[in-house]
Amino acid sequence: MASCWRLILFLSVTRWLSEIIYSWVFNEFPSFVAEDSRRFISQETGNLYISKVQTSDVGSYICLVKNAVTNARVLSPPTPLTLRNDGVMGEYEPKIEVHFPFTVTAAKGTTVKMECFALGNPVPTITWMKVNGYIPSKSRLRKSQAVLEIPNLQLDDAGIYECTAENSRGKNSFRGQLQIFTYPHWVQKLNDTQLDSGSPLQWECKATGKPRPTYRWLKNGAPLLPQSRVDTVNGILAIQSVNQSDAGMYQCLAENKYGAIYASAELKILASPPSFELNQVKKSIIVTKDRGVLIECEPQGSPKPAISWRKGDKAVRANKRIAILPDGSLRILNASKADEGKYICQGVNIFGSAEIIASLSVKEPTRIELTPKRTELTVGESIVLNCKAIHDASLDVTFYWTLKGQPIDFEKEGGHFENIRAQASSADLMIRNILLMHAGRYGCRVQTTADSVSDEAELLVRGPPGPPGVVIVEEITESTATLSWSPATDNHSPISSYNLQARSPFSLGWQTVKTVPEVITGDMESAMAVDLNPWVEYEFRVVATNPIGTGDPSIPSRMIRTNEAVPKTAPSNVSGRSGRRHELVIAWEPVSEEFQNGEGFGYIVAFRPNGTRGWKEKMVTSSEASKFIYRDESVPPLTPFEVKVGVYNNKGDGPFSQIVVICSAEGEPTAAPTDVTATSVSVSEIFVVWKHVKESLGRPQGFEISYWKDTEPEDSVETVRTRGNESFVMLTGLEGNTLYHLTVRAYNGAGYGPPSREASTTTKRHPPREPPGNLRWEQQGSQVSLGWEPVRPLANESEVMGYKVFYRQEGHSEGQVIETQKPQAVVPLPEAGVYIIEVRAYSEGGDGTASSQIRVPSYSGGKITSAQSTLHSLSKWSSVTLLLALMLPSSSW
Repeated sequence: MASCWRLILFLSVTRWLSEIIYSWVFNEFPSFVAEDSRRFISQETGNLYISKVQTSDVGSYICLVKNAVTNARVLSPPTPLTLRNDGVMGEYEPKIEVHFPFTVTAAKGTTVKMECFALGNPVPTITWMKVNGYIPSKSRLRKSQAVLEIPNLQLDDAGIYECTAENSRGKNSFRGQLQIFTYPHWVQKLNDTQLDSGSPLQWECKATGKPRPTYRWLKNGAPLLPQSRVDTVNGILAIQSVNQSDAGMYQCLAENKYGAIYASAELKILASPPSFELNQVKKSIIVTKDRGVLIECEPQGSPKPAISWRKGDKAVRANKRIAILPDGSLRILNASKADEGKYICQGVNIFGSAEIIASLSVKEPTRIELTPKRTELTVGESIVLNCKAIHDASLDVTFYWTLKGQPIDFEKEGGHFENIRAQASSADLMIRNILLMHAGRYGCRVQTTADSVSDEAELLVRGPPGPPGVVIVEEITESTATLSWSPATDNHSPISSYNLQARSPFSLGWQTVKTVPEVITGDMESAMAVDLNPWVEYEFRVVATNPIGTGDPSIPSRMIRTNEAVPKTAPSNVSGRSGRRHELVIAWEPVSEEFQNGEGFGYIVAFRPNGTRGWKEKMVTSSEASKFIYRDESVPPLTPFEVKVGVYNNKGDGPFSQIVVICSAEGEPTAAPTDVTATSVSVSEIFVVWKHVKESLGRPQGFEISYWKDTEPEDSVETVRTRGNESFVMLTGLEGNTLYHLTVRAYNGAGYGPPSREASTTTKRHPPREPPGNLRWEQQGSQVSLGWEPVRPLANESEVMGYKVFYRQEGHSEGQVIETQKPQAVVPLPEAGVYIIEVRAYSEGGDGTASSQIRVPSYSGGKITSAQSTLHSLSKWSSVTLLLALMLPSSSW
């Protein structure tokens, strides 16, 4: 076995691209060297390090360099690795072969990777520490701890880091310092500036960075050199007195060894003669006597113009009443008629001058009279407030009305307010149909071009009370609730009484409830609601009343449920119902949930045969039940019973209803119908008639007819039911020329009676399917003569009994029919127009197929008679009705 020895396999690789990745191929592609605690590939140098070479490492090595941006690859020539057999390498202490620089410099916010790998036998273990601190928790150890990676670097990550390689033979360490730098970043920038010529300038730019940035200034792209008027110190640029030569673009440059940033601003030097805006050149000012006035003078110009005032041709001199303010405005206190006149303001600078003229007029002050000052009204009444202005006759006045300090919107007040201007110096406010919301202080403001004065009047509105405060339920019993509330606003009319109302799921809205005391006076704030139903959810509210009316109700109280109690309401309308033999059916009207008074509600049904003493009782646990069925095989039909129904709940038993007498169910019918007759009416109809013997017991509710074809088994029977005393029925939807058998039996609630004797009949054969052919016609004035070939029925069809001629005017849905036994007929055409005619053969099986239609015009009316035909309207009697008339006794018509 080859001896183990140490080896550093090195390949020098030129880093010709900034983003490259190193890897090594072992023997042949794509077999790559896997990194572990024994093997390490430095991404700084590209070298492959094997701390302890083993026999499995012998082979050929090729370095692969990959550009991570373009994915381009470069391969080195192969380098062989062989083992020497001339000696044995023993154990030795670690030797750090790869380590990070003594000083690692990285930018804030970036990621740094520090490598540390050692040779040794046994294979050394790598550990990391931060001297005088802790390694950041965000750090990651990679490649068997040979690489320390710190992402998102911050300033407190800086410090001295140490890696240690250790095995059983000893240990070795390396220390290096991590320094964090930041690029310059602006804290304060420059702003574009405009200055008057001669004004001072001071600009300051401030930046942060590590190392601390230094500053340089440029003007129009060239370095700004110090001058007698210009000074630059630590990012501050100062110019004592600017002039036109100082105008231009300035840049402040902050830089450290890692980068530089720029801040720019433009300096404009203003130089212009004084000027006034057009609307300031001439203006008129009106002020009232003894009031102050301010005449502004703000000329534009650079440098800032000097201001002077004169009245007429005399300079204005300051005194106790008159002052020229620092901004150039002229202020006059306690103006009088003597202050009237023209005032001229002049602005002057080195480039020229400009003036404005202001005419001042002093008027007598405006006074106001608002009446009435204080008024009390009742809801629904109206009032007029009068506002009168005493003012200088040369001034126009405008009136403004307010309510509670807010302008009155006359268009949105629902017609309650109207502004009436009766005279030039007077205005009225009409308030119609006043509401509570209209109470308050009304203001009238008079505005002139010289001054503005206002006054207020108070309006009190009496009305129904407001809603009482929150209703609190203080105590609950099974039929009472003690309530309290806070008083309602009386709206200037004392409250006379309160009304207590309640609502439950069973009431129609809010209902007044009885209270203790019976009358709740206006000074009371609590009462007891009585006569409530137990175990019912209630809400309560309170309504206040005063001499003017009843106010809005309070907000409803929380919903509460009264306590449980024994039920007090017995079921009503106890009666009997029909049932089966040996059954006693007892029915009642269920007690409403409102009167069940608690949980576990049910019914107690008590009954006994008439004339006996002991009651039999049964419990019905459903609160919604409305009947009970008692079955006893020994009870004969129609046995009378005394019956009563009571109630109960979890609290106990309630009252019983009044005793009523009802009978047990009758028996099923015992007699079969007699004289059953079945008569074939048509191809698909059989008319059935029967008689029924009256019985003292088992009265029928109706009859059931069972019928079946002769050729079908008994389980194919079909049935039809009748109700009441009807003793006939028409079976429909049958097959033609078919023998049917049938029976009839009575039924009622107890069951079915015995069937009658079987009756049979055969339905009619189908009418001829062949239509009358070769239809011929000849018009003779107002009538038409028709003829056709006779219809020959087939063997399974009914014999022809005659023909029907159908005719109607075109456009009409109703027509007429002529019946004839011969293949000919005369058809009258009583009115002018076009007639549509067709012919059918008829038999006992019904009407056959229609012939083709003919259209015949008619030009004149007239009445026609024919010996061979009979004219009549469509029959009002159906075949069923006719057959009934023939088969039933005349007394039944």
